[in-house]
Amino acid sequence: MATVSLRPTLRFDGTLAEGLLLWAVILFSAAAALGFAIFGVRPELLAAVPWSIPFFTFSFRLFSIGQIVLAAGALMVLLLLRESFRWIPAFLTVYVISLASELSGTQVGFPFGPYHYTPTLGARWFDLVPVVIPLSWFMMAIPSYFLALRITPDRGPVVRIALGALILTAWDLALDPAMSYATTYWRWEVDGLYYGMPWVNVAGWLFTSTLLMIALFLLRSDGWISRLPGSWVLVFYGVNVLLPLAMALAAGLFWAVALTVAAYALLVGIAWLLCRDLLAEPVTA
Repeated sequence: MATVSLRPTLRFDGTLAEGLLLWAVILFSAAAALGFAIFGVRPELLAAVPWSIPFFTFSFRLFSIGQIVLAAGALMVLLLLRESFRWIPAFLTVYVISLASELSGTQVGFPFGPYHYTPTLGARWFDLVPVVIPLSWFMMAIPSYFLALRITPDRGPVVRIALGALILTAWDLALDPAMSYATTYWRWEVDGLYYGMPWVNVAGWLFTSTLLMIALFLLRSDGWISRLPGSWVLVFYGVNVLLPLAMALAAGLFWAVALTVAAYALLVGIAWLLCRDLLAEPVTA
């Protein structure tokens, strides 16, 4: 009888602790999105309750920093449980590369264009880049590389690196409008066409994302990344994409929502083209 091969099938093999970590990220992100949709979009609601204004101001900082720390922390605990300390060199490398890219961007405008971070995201390296920003690069670089591995199990590193960079860059299509236009976590110093963002930022994301994917490949991270629980990583990546997407939708940034959805539809199409042979019925005698 013919059988169907589903080698890259995403299965949840996690423990209770891993499930609780993922649910914590989901619920915290949902609360952040809901709070922004209610009070961030309609701040006049706060005027009816005077004490709520300082509380919301505090919560605005808490949820922005807390979501990154919680999500990155959940991923790190998962990595510790699954792979001990094998991932530490990758973490340090991704942190340093992304920090260097952000420092260059905030100082000379390369590779993203001219911008600066506001104090909202807390402590900053050299008063320029928030400490949590390279954490956010790491927490999304690992799932992006994982997905590229699953989609291209039998293809070379060039395809894998390129696809991983595209998956990581697609996140910014919703992230940037939500965080620099609907809110004020960073500010562009030019009046770009995409909700204030210059299009060179996309090239900058592709450049930095490609460097991160190359670093993960050169560090021989394929083994431990490929062993991570697929459904956990997929949901984790999706939640972190849905948060800025929900914020953009609540703020009425419909072009950002449409472009993000179109980008992910394209990625799904690419994934289908690269993986469709895995769904074919094998030839049997």
